[in-house]
Amino acid sequence: MDLSTTPDQEALRAELRMWLEANLPWEYGVGLPPRFEDLADAVDFGRRWQHDLAAAGWVGVTWPVDVGGRGFGPVENFVVTEELARARAPELVGRIGINLVGPTLLAHGTLDQRRRWLPAILSATEIWCQLFSEPDAGSDLASLTTRAEPGDGGYLLNGRKVWTSYAQFADWGLCLARTEPDAPRPQQGISALAVDMHADGVEVRPLVQLTGEAEFNEVFFDDVFVPADHLVGERGRGWNVAGSTLAHERGVNPRQLVIHTQLVDELLRLAEQNGAFDDWRHRQALAETYTEVRLFQLHNWRSLSKMAKGEDPGPEGSALKLYWSEMSQRLHRHAMEILGPAAPLWQGADENPGDGAWQRSWLYYQAASIFAGTNEIQRTLVGERVLGLPRG
Repeated sequence: MDLSTTPDQEALRAELRMWLEANLPWEYGVGLPPRFEDLADAVDFGRRWQHDLAAAGWVGVTWPVDVGGRGFGPVENFVVTEELARARAPELVGRIGINLVGPTLLAHGTLDQRRRWLPAILSATEIWCQLFSEPDAGSDLASLTTRAEPGDGGYLLNGRKVWTSYAQFADWGLCLARTEPDAPRPQQGISALAVDMHADGVEVRPLVQLTGEAEFNEVFFDDVFVPADHLVGERGRGWNVAGSTLAHERGVNPRQLVIHTQLVDELLRLAEQNGAFDDWRHRQALAETYTEVRLFQLHNWRSLSKMAKGEDPGPEGSALKLYWSEMSQRLHRHAMEILGPAAPLWQGADENPGDGAWQRSWLYYQAASIFAGTNEIQRTLVGERVLGLPRG
């Protein structure tokens, strides 16, 4: 495993840092992005911010040059992500399109599809969502029941999806639907379709989370027409397309690494401010938290080293997802202990550091062991595909 960066990669880091110092709408290294009470306002800000980043070439840096990327490798992408995090830049509002849909289209999309959708994904002119999960399928994605009936010039889509992030703001969705219901195996007969989220028959119902926000949604399809040229990959081979998407979702995760690196730094500052280091139990918990985040970094670098050599990260990505989700929940449990009497408070209290930011983060990451594949599913994948254990 190579933990070093090359001179060219460090030059890239310096280039981005200079751009951020000149273009951030807050003071580099000190200020923070604006906070919005309304999620729609946050999305509008995110669109503008991603548009500026993309115009300067800092979005989709691993994508080919002919579709707006820079043709860089995974280590360069990691460097860019690290620097954006160091500047406290907000997450990309179009991250599903950048991290999941874009690579899927590059692997399975037609030339016309790539030309049509990739530039708008980079600039956040169009936001995408992922239409995979269903309420009756749980973690068994192969048992999905949403149907796309082939017809004249396309498909009629009927069914229901759930836990769809940002669906209420999305322009397009990458949807898995059953096109051949009589296929002999559940994984067969599923197709991947690009669905216009503004089409007739699409209904989005936001789901309010523990945080009080509604990033997730239910999506209903009632005879939604999907043109034939919106089929991604081969008809009936959508399971292979989904495999590409989920590999990106569960593989190397610089986004969660930088988020948790920031969180542990903030937690250490909080402990210093409120005297938590004086309690040996808190010291032990903080040492554990710091060590686990560093181990997460090493796990990422191990996968990065394989990818830099042109190797597939493989099913080990499930182990990485399993690790960070449980690490995150332990980190947030320690944070609530260190907040002490302020832990139940949410807003408007001087004694509540962060004005509810830790509380919101704790609530949000209770779902870490569920989203992007439950921990039970990840353990099954690790057991069968990494350790070679017999199927239960």
